Parts: sequence; structure tokens; C-alpha cells
Amino acid sequence: MQHTQLFRMPHSSMLPLVSAPRLPEAELRARSAAFAADLGRRRTVRQFSSEPVPKDVIASCLTAAGTAPSGANQQPWHFVAIQDAARKRAIRAAAETAEAEFYATAPAEWLDALAPIGTDASKPYLEAAPWLIAVFAQRYGLTPEGERRTHYYVAESVGIACGMLITALHTAGLATLTHTPSPMGFLGELLRRPVNEKAVMLIVAGWPAADAMVPAIQRKPLEEIATFL
Repeated sequence: MQHTQLFRMPHSSMLPLVSAPRLPEAELRARSAAFAADLGRRRTVRQFSSEPVPKDVIASCLTAAGTAPSGANQQPWHFVAIQDAARKRAIRAAAETAEAEFYATAPAEWLDALAPIGTDASKPYLEAAPWLIAVFAQRYGLTPEGERRTHYYVAESVGIACGMLITALHTAGLATLTHTPSPMGFLGELLRRPVNEKAVMLIVAGWPAADAMVPAIQRKPLEEIATFL
């Protein structure tokens, strides 16, 4: 006698999906192509204007990032948005110290890979840009009683949220830079984050400087990054 395994609905209440109306095929193609073209204009920027960006714009972008899918819907991320000049100055000083150590000891192959980008240990944009967003991954959760709660697929979940945040900032018209100083433990200390959180990256956000330049790089064509079966 065969036994069929039944998948039970979770105890949490379920709601009907509220989705956008299905688009006509022509509009579907047009929208997807326009979105790809718009993201194709996104570039990492290292020269930022100090012109302010409204807090509510950053808040909306963070809200968008918070809609990212996550393992077991645990949403294992925390974003610290910094506009305070003193804090940005402290972050720059600590990041440049870490970067100086990195450039002094990094393998020649890694330094060769970075050479076309034109980076070095100096990070003035960390102080010049109106916003720094420190992204933290919650390696495990904490119950109200202080007990650990396992988080699942943390790296994947936080990575998706970061991608959505960068896309949201770009869609708002802002320039961004992803900065990953190594090591990044100083971020948790400076921003007084709990021990279950690990710094993942700094996202620099703001208006590009009027004279901003970007490296002359090419992106891989579709046939090199995707396979259709």
C-alpha cells in the first residue's frame, strides 16, 4: 500500500497574493529591456559630491532592501545609515588603516587585478559622500531571553538584500560604491552593534561629483553569463 506524504500548511495565517496585473507581451518586453538598459548605466563611483540627500530617500531604499527574500523569512540583516560627519570621519580613519595593511601584504595577483580600477588605501569618499550604509549579517538570532536562534542561508539572504539596496539607490538616481575593507570588525565596534552581527560591507551613496571619472571597463555579454536550456 502506498503512502502519500502530506505537506501541511504552516500555522501562520496565509493571505491571498496581491500582484500587479499581467502585462501585455509587448509591454513586458519593453519594461524588461528598459530596466536592463537602466541598470547597464550603473557604475561604481569613487568621487562623490557632499551635496545632501534627503533621509527619507535613503529610508525608502532601505525599506525596499528589507523586502528581499530570506531563509525561513528570518531577515538576517541590519542596516546602519550614517550621515553624521564625526562618525564618517572615524570610519574613514579605521578603514584606511585596514586598507593600508591590506595593500602592504596582498598577493601580487590581487593587486594586478585591482590596478585597472585605480584603487589604493586612500578612501576620501567615505567622508565626502552624504551617506554611508553599513550592512550587517545577523549570524544567529537572539530570543528575548538571550538564547541563540539559528539563522539559515544568512550569506545568501544578505547578499540578495544588498543587491536590492544598490538597485533601489540607483533607481532613485544616486551613485553608489561597495566598500569591503578587510578586516571589517571595526565597524561593529564603532557602530556598537551586537556580537551576533558581522559587518558585510559599506555602501557609499550620494550624488556623483561633477568631475567624477570611472574606469573604462566592459561587462560580459549575456552569452558568457547565462545558459538557456
